Amino acid sequence: MEASILARRVGRFKWYVRAVATQVVRVTFTVEPNYAGWRLDRYLQEKIRRLSRERIQHLISSRLEAEGGRRLKPSTRVQPGLTFALLKDQEPEPETPLDFEVVHDDGALLVVDKPAGLPVHPTARYAAHTFTSVAKLRFPDRKVDPAHRLDRETSGLLACGSAPEVTRVLKRDFAHGRVAKTYLALAHGAPAEDRFVVDAPLALTGASAVRVRMHVDAAGLPSTTAFEVLERRTAPDGAPVALLACRPRTGRQHQIRAHLLHAGLPMVGDKIYGPDEHIFDRFTRREMTDDDRARLRLPRHALHAWKLELPHPVTRAAVALEAALPGDLAAFWDACERARRIA
Repeated sequence: MEASILARRVGRFKWYVRAVATQVVRVTFTVEPNYAGWRLDRYLQEKIRRLSRERIQHLISSRLEAEGGRRLKPSTRVQPGLTFALLKDQEPEPETPLDFEVVHDDGALLVVDKPAGLPVHPTARYAAHTFTSVAKLRFPDRKVDPAHRLDRETSGLLACGSAPEVTRVLKRDFAHGRVAKTYLALAHGAPAEDRFVVDAPLALTGASAVRVRMHVDAAGLPSTTAFEVLERRTAPDGAPVALLACRPRTGRQHQIRAHLLHAGLPMVGDKIYGPDEHIFDRFTRREMTDDDRARLRLPRHALHAWKLELPHPVTRAAVALEAALPGDLAAFWDACERARRIA
């Protein structure tokens, strides 16, 4: 058989294998009231910040389905309640931890200890391997819905309603500051004070190679975090490391991580706000180096949702919950202690 014919057939076969392995996933959006009147492309750019406006416009033209077959354009002005879906080719998902411990469950309020690496909601790379997908299988007779966000790499307490009316109350309590959240973080550096507050407005300025990176900016949204140093130790390589309790008084994206960087205490393992923001770009392209890993010290950012204090969404009784520092962060912290003792 001629080499050129064989090459074409092999190429077609490879395309067929990729097509069979690839599934089309519908990512659904429902426009919230605060986006009324926005252009559709601006709305989606706000929701999928890693994509350029040109890419968003292409997706609207070629990969968008609206209810009732309505045709939407990039310039369409969205209204609350508008529901549509983007179609995307879903490659095999990365392996993630799919099990989680139930910390509290009374039939209305469900609080779990989310493992690091498990996304809460579907994203471009994750669909079935998410907390919400796993929760549907684990609790098929309930509508479990998280009332707040935790980043994929953040471990710890995640509060959920078990019915829409319960979740609405929970989300309102979070939005109105009636929930006290305390996180544990491991940070590079030696804080000068045992207690300090970072009061610095945050915004997405576009001044970074990482689209989702927040910056301290005078024109940003008010953002305040209180920090308490629980202990200071020395990492195995001799660098100072601190364990901090972090109490956000506002709820901005990446707030604790951005405020720690602003305080000169970048979080251990943080690919965006750590020693070099370009590490995140290399991570997404699967091109991280051994030097990157050594500088990060941990394969994920060292943030754990430790404590929650909130009014019960039905009874309004006070609920206080806690999740211990997970094994990976505890092992790193123990290694720091051993390094100090040897020294």
